[in-house]
Amino acid sequence: MSKEMIAALDALEQEKGVKKEIVIDSLEAALEAAYKRNYDQAQNVEVTFEQKKGDITVMAVKTVVPDDEFYDETTQVTLKEALTINKAYEVGDEIRFKVTPKDFGRIAAQTAKQVIIQRVREAERSIVYNKFVEYEDEIITGEVERLDNRYLFVLLPGNQEAVMTQQDQMPNESYRMHDHIKVLVAKVENNAKGPQVFVSRTHPDLVKRLFEQEVPEVYDGTVEIMSIAREAGDRAKIAVKSNNPDLDPVGTMVGQRGARVQAVVNELSGENMDIVEWTDDAAQFIANALNPAEVVDVIFDEENERAATIIVPDSQLSLAIGKRGQNARLAARLTSFKIDIKPESEAAAFFEQQAQAKATIQQASDFIESDDDKVDDDIE
Repeated sequence: MSKEMIAALDALEQEKGVKKEIVIDSLEAALEAAYKRNYDQAQNVEVTFEQKKGDITVMAVKTVVPDDEFYDETTQVTLKEALTINKAYEVGDEIRFKVTPKDFGRIAAQTAKQVIIQRVREAERSIVYNKFVEYEDEIITGEVERLDNRYLFVLLPGNQEAVMTQQDQMPNESYRMHDHIKVLVAKVENNAKGPQVFVSRTHPDLVKRLFEQEVPEVYDGTVEIMSIAREAGDRAKIAVKSNNPDLDPVGTMVGQRGARVQAVVNELSGENMDIVEWTDDAAQFIANALNPAEVVDVIFDEENERAATIIVPDSQLSLAIGKRGQNARLAARLTSFKIDIKPESEAAAFFEQQAQAKATIQQASDFIESDDDKVDDDIE
């Protein structure tokens, strides 16, 4: 058993990277528990594993007590007995007595096997977790394995199974066994059942990573994707800026004859892509975000700095709002502004209403101030 144990520990360290010292610490603790459980002994035992020979020794630890004191033979030893062992012992010292049972080797072998299996599992879990946690927020190609009521199971490189929730599955896609699909590693968890990898086809960052693969200027940072608003499988808006004043960010993303953006559209099963230029000018950015609609004016709410009213030509109203409000909704998410779209024909009435509201508020404020002044005069 001793040679087999040492060989197993060496293999575990070389193949799984688990230090022998760590396994031995766990083994000694498990053997102590096994001894106490199988031999109904007190809790004052220590088990040691000798690394070179593989010998296992069980020691009972006893405390030296005065001769005239009542003592427990399982945990204590009198000073008189201690002095027969070594004349240097004093009251309070601890003495270790070898109590290894003759048949303890069988129990030790079973316990060692369990400890090593557990450590191998932990090591494998750790290897998988450390590998895939590095892929978080990155694209990886997997193979569709199976589908149930909750998850789509995707087999990743290294035979690691990942799961895709229903929310992470594209509504316009159907997945068949053995299909190869690009997924974003959205999250990696390390729990009691082992590492769990969650992947997504609907996450906005999937769009970002796909453009990094197709557009070298995005990958090297010359063109920067500032924000993405996406309704997966249908339409997405991407705001981009160029860190090179001589480079058109939108044209760079689209590519010659639309080749670059079309590659991303094809990968996402026909999801439409609106690419707009990001700018520090909030009004211009909002106007860009509502593309392809034309914007006449952007009026910011004085009370809410993240809200704006957008004036568009009457003929552009339905285009600005979009089918089922999608264009306005995506523009709002892209810019982080609350957007209210009004046609030009209502703009004059809108401005007049605002002006009247301001006048009413001002009149009320003036009245309150004058009334306060009157009260002050009466007091004086």
